[in-house]
Amino acid sequence: RAYRGDRAFPDLRKHTVILVDDGIATGSTIRAAIATIRAAEAQAIVVAVPIAPAEVVKSLAAIVDRVVCLLMPEPLHSIGQWYENFDQTSDEEVRDLLRRGNAVSSAG
Repeated sequence: RAYRGDRAFPDLRKHTVILVDDGIATGSTIRAAIATIRAAEAQAIVVAVPIAPAEVVKSLAAIVDRVVCLLMPEPLHSIGQWYENFDQTSDEEVRDLLRRGNAVSSAG
């Protein structure tokens, strides 16, 4: 709700949902997202991530339709070490991007 505001949760039936993350360390956050999308009865779920441990990728592959992961270093010490800039995105930046994206999709 903090990000969606008063907008209704989208109807995901008959849709493929692509969950994108900048990197997965343990998988707990993406698993929560998967559970939410699964409960919404999406037709298919794809996880796309540039970097994650091979073991996590394997476990995610068992619960989604497809996982796309570019790098699976072992050991993975931190996600941030693979980025030149790994600054956090503020909640306000996320809300602004979602508002702008919603405005574009409503206009189109």
